[in-house]
Amino acid sequence: MDIQTELFRLQDKKYRAFHCKLIPTVDPETVIGVRTPALRQLAKAIKGEEAERFLSVLPHQYYDENQLHAFLLSERKDFAECLDGVNAFLPYVNNWATCDQLIPKVFGKHRSKLLAPINVWLHSSETYTVRFAVKMLMEHFLDEDFDRSYLSMVAALRSEEYYINMMTAWYFATALAKQYQAALPFLEEKQLAAWTHNKAIQKAIESRRITPEQKAYLRTLKIPAGRARQQ
Repeated sequence: MDIQTELFRLQDKKYRAFHCKLIPTVDPETVIGVRTPALRQLAKAIKGEEAERFLSVLPHQYYDENQLHAFLLSERKDFAECLDGVNAFLPYVNNWATCDQLIPKVFGKHRSKLLAPINVWLHSSETYTVRFAVKMLMEHFLDEDFDRSYLSMVAALRSEEYYINMMTAWYFATALAKQYQAALPFLEEKQLAAWTHNKAIQKAIESRRITPEQKAYLRTLKIPAGRARQQ
């Protein structure tokens, strides 16, 4: 199968026009416009040596190829191979959508091995590598493997990058839903950057998992707009 040819066969030009608006960091000329369900179906059809060849060729020319790459990596069953693949791919991830579609299932079965690479990713200079690290902490370490130190790791992040700050806010909103007593002091003590602090509260208030009483208290912790801009 010529994968690039197949992607163009699956092209939906109306979807392409719509989707380009959602990924402003991506050059529209690199977007073919394949809908996600079609990409997932294609990923299932690519197996064995064909999959290995595709995953070994980086960087890809098109955004849709990166999406396909993320879906293929997410299905890898060997932890070490998957981790190697993720480390090879992350430097080429240039948008939030590809970052967030990279959800390796095998990582959930080897959480203890995941903490070391997460710590490396958190200290990367690459926006979407850092975003991916926070996403992994959010997905795998807010339940039975939770430790308060992970909240501190994320709270320590300081960035001018919108897509890092938004993921940090999302992480803390989720932490408030799952580990309210542990996460709350980070907001009470204003340990996050002001914009991220307010965005985390906003997202938490929008959550159905936060009680009305908790939402009322969280509203009192917002940093006034003027002060938020100054920080």
